[in-house]
Amino acid sequence: MELRTRKTAFATRTRLTMTIAALGASALALSGCGVGGGEASAGSDELTVLVEGGGLAELQPVADAYKEETGTTVTLVELPYAGLYDRISSELSSGQVSFDIAALDAIWLSAFADGVVPLDDLFTDEVEGDLFPGLVSEAQVDGTFVGMPVWTNSEILFYRTDLFEDPQEQADFEAKYGYELAPPATWEEYTDVAEFFTRDTDGDGQTDLYGTDVKGAVETEWLATVSQAGEEHMVLDAGSGEVTIDDAEHLAALDFYTSLLPYAPSGAAQIDWGGSQNLFYQGQLAMMRFWGHAYASTPEDSVVKDSIGAAPMIAGPGGVAGVPGAWYLSVPAASDKQDEAKEFISFAYEHNELSLDTSLGLAARVSAFESKVGEGNEHYEALLETLNAPQTLARPATPQWQEIVDSVLVPLLQKAVEPGADNAALLADAKAQIEAIVE
Repeated sequence: MELRTRKTAFATRTRLTMTIAALGASALALSGCGVGGGEASAGSDELTVLVEGGGLAELQPVADAYKEETGTTVTLVELPYAGLYDRISSELSSGQVSFDIAALDAIWLSAFADGVVPLDDLFTDEVEGDLFPGLVSEAQVDGTFVGMPVWTNSEILFYRTDLFEDPQEQADFEAKYGYELAPPATWEEYTDVAEFFTRDTDGDGQTDLYGTDVKGAVETEWLATVSQAGEEHMVLDAGSGEVTIDDAEHLAALDFYTSLLPYAPSGAAQIDWGGSQNLFYQGQLAMMRFWGHAYASTPEDSVVKDSIGAAPMIAGPGGVAGVPGAWYLSVPAASDKQDEAKEFISFAYEHNELSLDTSLGLAARVSAFESKVGEGNEHYEALLETLNAPQTLARPATPQWQEIVDSVLVPLLQKAVEPGADNAALLADAKAQIEAIVE
């Protein structure tokens, strides 16, 4: 995702997939290496890692453990999301870097692939076997591994247990729809439940409870729906270069996505991750599709604090699907500490479970998530099923992806959620725009 509650409105560049939107992961940049830079750490017993705020929270316990075991200090330098991208881009382009390792958003890997060293020797069969399939494919650019995943995320289904477990609600739902009320598993069930819970609860003639939300200001949730529709190449086939956004699966996904508007609050074109979370925490939504980390970060004063359930992401005709929101550790080719950097990356993989006890509570290894499944961590089971689903596919590996998101996909969704939108025409226009970007 990178995502904290203090970021309720993202600039276009800070739209994340893993987003890790809307989490209170406040962290302080460590002293010892400011953002001003200089040459990469000169001492053999020090490594410098550039991270975003979520990365600082996730990697600090790993850095502490590495210091204790090896004596090497790992200094984590925190930058804002856009600032991190710009810093890495500038230094890799110049060939002079002030860092030994960088934490990269998945969507940056193809853009930076030429400036980082191959990590193929780290990806043994054993390592690949303990990573979610989408992370293994996403870590490769043109067949070369350019980053080691350190944590991942996906949207899952959040629902209000006080509503779903209410005997009267259960009886009323079954009487109307002919089957038992439960966390929905398919598009059809999601629509039924969203319709059922959209209502006026206080008798003033105004709807004050909605079955779901519809996010028009971010693209990742719709992309998950595209994969749920059965699409194998979301938006474009990075291998062939063919733009696929106007095919039948994309249209089915957009039609389903916008069909939920009657059961969602108005103003969908402006609703992003932070807006969605606020609606759910205020008790205005019965369900929310959101990044899994949010399960453990509900504000104490939320009216639904003790009434939140978690389930896998819903399935369309193609099956269950989310979009993996992963971050990777990469080593700049200009670094003179490539071997030392790779040693730390190997350590981070081996001790991946340390990141589960942080504010984000995310990891990359399947075994790490499995070790924490149980009462109080119901979202891990939902994340495991979603991230392991065959249709949970990585976003296209193209250096133009961020431009496509900002200039085409988000504007497309904002138009699609407006009354009278022609989804087929919008997708055809988006295809022409994307072709102009990638040609």
